[in-house]
Amino acid sequence: MRKAYLFIAAVVLLLSSSLTFAQKSPDPCTSGHEFATTDCALTWHGITVYGAYDVGVGWVSHGLPENGYNYEGESLVNRNGYQHRFLVAPNNLQQSGVGIRGKEEFRPGWSVVFNASTGINPQSGLLANASATDTANNGLPRSSYSIAIDGSRAGQPFNDEYYGGVSSTHFGTLTFGRQRALGTDAMLLYDPAGGAYAFSYIGYNGTMAGGGDTQNARWDDALKYRIIYGPVHFGAMYKFADGSAGCYSASATWTAATCTPEQAKNNAFGFNLGGNSGKFSADFVFQHYNQAISVLNPLLGPQSPSASYQSTTDSINTNPINGTNLIDPNNTVYGIVTENNAMMFTAKYTWDPVKFFAGYEYIWQNNPSNPLGVGASDQGGYNMSGVEDKNLDNEKLVNIWWTGAKYAYDSKTDITFSWYQQRQNDFRSPPTCSATAGFRSSCAGTLNEGSIYVDHHITKRFDAFAGIAYSWVSGGLAIAIPHKPGVPYNYNNNCAPTVGGRFTF
Repeated sequence: MRKAYLFIAAVVLLLSSSLTFAQKSPDPCTSGHEFATTDCALTWHGITVYGAYDVGVGWVSHGLPENGYNYEGESLVNRNGYQHRFLVAPNNLQQSGVGIRGKEEFRPGWSVVFNASTGINPQSGLLANASATDTANNGLPRSSYSIAIDGSRAGQPFNDEYYGGVSSTHFGTLTFGRQRALGTDAMLLYDPAGGAYAFSYIGYNGTMAGGGDTQNARWDDALKYRIIYGPVHFGAMYKFADGSAGCYSASATWTAATCTPEQAKNNAFGFNLGGNSGKFSADFVFQHYNQAISVLNPLLGPQSPSASYQSTTDSINTNPINGTNLIDPNNTVYGIVTENNAMMFTAKYTWDPVKFFAGYEYIWQNNPSNPLGVGASDQGGYNMSGVEDKNLDNEKLVNIWWTGAKYAYDSKTDITFSWYQQRQNDFRSPPTCSATAGFRSSCAGTLNEGSIYVDHHITKRFDAFAGIAYSWVSGGLAIAIPHKPGVPYNYNNNCAPTVGGRFTF
């Protein structure tokens, strides 16, 4: 057995010795005129500053007042949306923000690399922060909400990526820090809309990129390895466990003395294998994430059927917390915890002047093997004052597929059409799901979105766009959990035309 391992290692080393990277970066800017008229990079001694500013105006058929922390706009159907309105539409084709990256060779073929980037909301100047969109609405009645979302950016100083590492022309690149998940990398390459919040369900929602939960589209404390050999590329990623897992009590009356500590075991891993042949490319991605967290709504207020805050129930054993909460619910979130696995298949083909895209992901989720307790850590320094570890009656199965095409009308204008669908199974016990019996969020359901938009490049750095997205939900995906069992979306559809402009550097 040891000889077999040594042989495999030798083969890998031999193959790696002929590895070359095919990445190409724009040439550095040499003048202000060149910066204004070309796509040259703001590079000095191997360090590049880059960024984007993307803003527009939109109309939604069923939306909410905008929130200064929201970075995704309101193009997708929302459980709490209730009225048509015009609004400022942030980050339509690309997240506004700024970053700095570098690559400095310290010996022939070896370089130090780093990247630090963050998202900023153009409508408010605030850092992109999905968690704050929920805490800003904590305790309010549903009819008073501003837009609230879940996502992988939670107001961190570098809410996109923050990592450093070493790169070799022969042995690949190894980095450590906060990094995009392998599913996010694949989504940006194989989504016809390139993850555009205004026109892409898989970009806006993040379930696919995160392998089951949108918060996992980016991983903290993660090692990431990339290597290219000819037409084939390989990637692997591992996330170390971090944070606090909180505690729970078997007693109906909780105290600090009876609250049993839980252990943080939110490690994750994944790998990616892909390649290209001529004008065709394809990728396969697998991801596994323990103690994955999903935040579906702000903490409930007066409309809660049994308590002033939904954080007063321990879902591990369903005992109510009688008396003072162990965790102050102020500025906290309510999380559903699962153990996720996902397999993704993607393909792209260029038949000038059209590029065709297609993808499919299969996700299976179960209740966590290692539960989280009240007070557990969530992303960005937030804590959970309420936790559901037994949210799934049975295994939840999710299928997501998408397709689309990008047509180059001329050298400056692209027209993009995209279609997305998500389906889930019946994982309810007993499986009584019908219009007569009543739907629950554990019933089978479907979400669809179609979009089309035109993007015209006025200069190399500035483009203008206009398009429309339409989305709708049915069955279990149209239940507005956790407002209480069986409460539906206010409206099960949303129409969202958008126009705007983007400047990149």
